[in-house]
Amino acid sequence: MKWAPTPARFSLNQETVRQWSLPDLVSGCTAAGVRAVGLWREPVRRFGVRQTAKLIAGAGLRVSSLCRGGFFTAADPAGRAAALEDNRRAVEEAAELGADTLVLVSGGLPDGERDLVGARERIADVLGELTPWAAAHGVRLGIEALHPMYAADRCVVSTLGQALDLAERFPAERVGVVADAYHLWWDERLPEDLRRAGAGGRIVSVQVADWVTPLPEGVLLGRGQLGDGCIDLRGFRELADGAGYRGPVEVEIFHPGLWAREGSEVLREVIERYRRHVE
Repeated sequence: MKWAPTPARFSLNQETVRQWSLPDLVSGCTAAGVRAVGLWREPVRRFGVRQTAKLIAGAGLRVSSLCRGGFFTAADPAGRAAALEDNRRAVEEAAELGADTLVLVSGGLPDGERDLVGARERIADVLGELTPWAAAHGVRLGIEALHPMYAADRCVVSTLGQALDLAERFPAERVGVVADAYHLWWDERLPEDLRRAGAGGRIVSVQVADWVTPLPEGVLLGRGQLGDGCIDLRGFRELADGAGYRGPVEVEIFHPGLWAREGSEVLREVIERYRRHVE
């Protein structure tokens, strides 16, 4: 299969081609000329962190992000301690993989709670303990805001501004923000918040997927193929670039329809859509 040159900033998130094993991901990206990949902890741990690091390095690939750490909002001491320990392990894994960023999905409201502000404050408390550990391992933390529909069960950080409010309590070289088009496209404050993030050197990752309606039941697997939905993806990328971001642009799509297809076919289509709608 002959491939056209892949855009230099294109990064493929592992979940976009979930049907591929790690060796398949590496060989497929190498064949296509993809230079960077975003990895997920679960498949990496199944394959082996050290083995994954060796495989990635041997192929000359860059790990643009590792997903995920976070889930910091437990109100009880035992839950907080468990979250901190898991995130310390995530930092160690990111360091061994040479990942640019450990993505943090901060966590939703604990059962029976309704205090969003209090939950966000607990995120800051745990970050205060985690950040020195990450610094010691040379890992940068990236707080990702998720669309408000996830606030109850997955992430009480719903806007880039809220993510920045947390990140700015810590040094910029240690804690930044992840800008994901799927989660942020709707927010009228996005241009202003991206400028703020860029001015502070806080943008650690940019991710893209499209918003297609109707959303599926459960909504988590509703990310659309680039160009199939309503997001101005090129405009989003240009806003991030205008704020000073020059790093990889990671395509992260969770969609069973893509996972049911042959991986190389999906990758070819994703790259073509990236050229047409993002580059």
